Amino acid sequence: MPTINESECVACGACADACPQDAITVDDVAVIDASKCVECGACVDECPSSAISE
Repeated sequence: MPTINESECVACGACADACPQDAITVDDVAVIDASKCVECGACVDECPSSAISE
Protein backbone atom coordinates (compact mmCIF):
# COMPACT_ATOMS: atom_id res chain seq x y z
CA MET A 1 0.00 0.00 0.00
CA PRO A 2 1.27 3.50 -0.75
CA THR A 3 2.54 5.54 2.18
CA ILE A 4 2.47 9.29 2.62
CA ASN A 5 5.43 11.25 3.92
CA GLU A 6 3.49 13.83 5.94
CA SER A 7 6.41 16.27 6.07
CA GLU A 8 6.50 16.38 2.24
CA CYS A 9 2.72 16.47 1.64
CA VAL A 10 1.43 19.92 0.65
CA ALA A 11 -2.25 18.86 0.75
CA CYS A 12 -2.82 19.84 -2.88
CA GLY A 13 -5.42 17.13 -3.47
CA ALA A 14 -3.93 15.78 -6.72
CA CYS A 15 -3.72 12.29 -5.24
CA ALA A 16 -7.35 12.33 -4.13
CA ASP A 17 -8.45 13.50 -7.58
CA ALA A 18 -6.44 10.70 -9.21
CA CYS A 19 -7.66 7.91 -6.93
CA PRO A 20 -10.24 5.74 -8.75
CA GLN A 21 -11.44 4.25 -5.44
CA ASP A 22 -11.97 7.53 -3.54
CA ALA A 23 -9.63 6.12 -0.92
CA ILE A 24 -7.82 9.39 -0.21
CA THR A 25 -9.01 12.33 1.85
CA VAL A 26 -7.09 15.56 2.28
CA ASP A 27 -7.20 17.93 5.24
CA ASP A 28 -3.83 19.11 6.57
CA VAL A 29 -2.22 16.15 4.78
CA ALA A 30 -3.46 13.33 2.57
CA VAL A 31 -4.72 10.18 4.29
CA ILE A 32 -5.23 6.84 2.53
CA ASP A 33 -8.08 4.58 3.65
CA ALA A 34 -6.46 1.13 3.55
CA SER A 35 -9.84 -0.60 3.30
CA LYS A 36 -10.55 1.17 -0.01
CA CYS A 37 -7.05 1.26 -1.54
CA VAL A 38 -6.43 -1.23 -4.36
CA GLU A 39 -2.73 -0.32 -4.66
CA CYS A 40 -3.03 0.91 -8.25
CA GLY A 41 -0.32 3.58 -7.86
CA ALA A 42 -2.30 6.41 -9.42
CA CYS A 43 -1.67 8.61 -6.40
CA VAL A 44 2.08 7.99 -6.54
CA ASP A 45 2.22 9.11 -10.17
CA GLU A 46 0.17 12.27 -9.54
CA CYS A 47 1.86 13.62 -6.42
CA PRO A 48 3.79 16.77 -7.44
CA SER A 49 5.85 16.80 -4.22
CA SER A 50 6.78 13.09 -4.34
CA ALA A 51 5.26 12.64 -0.89
CA ILE A 52 3.68 9.28 -1.75
CA SER A 53 5.69 6.11 -2.28
CA GLU A 54 4.80 2.46 -2.79
